[in-house]
Amino acid sequence: MLNSVNQPAFFIFKCQQSAPPGMPKPSCVKADAPETAELFQHIAQSLMMKGIIGTVTPVQTGCLSRCGQGPVMLVEPGHTMYVGLTKEKIDRIIEEHIIGGNVVQEYVIPDELWGEPIAPASIAR
Repeated sequence: MLNSVNQPAFFIFKCQQSAPPGMPKPSCVKADAPETAELFQHIAQSLMMKGIIGTVTPVQTGCLSRCGQGPVMLVEPGHTMYVGLTKEKIDRIIEEHIIGGNVVQEYVIPDELWGEPIAPASIAR
């Protein structure tokens, strides 16, 4: 008999993309700002300390295509993109959004930079 594993309530996709030195494009993990490289670890440690790592899955990703707004993370379900992350902002997002159920609007990417998703069926050939 298989043991069932509960489905996570949330996935947190944290961009860990780092542009090579001298690259003009910004990135979420910056060589000259080591604290940006520590944000994913901070997410995982915070979830563990709160005892919710079993129901919230942090995922390291490559580019989420919002480089100018980085560091960024995407919370699913809800398709909520948080931008300009710091450890303090992440702590508040975990408390208010992940635990409390309320999106932290002041950290959400502006609509003009995110917009509505485009259904693949509407552009498929």
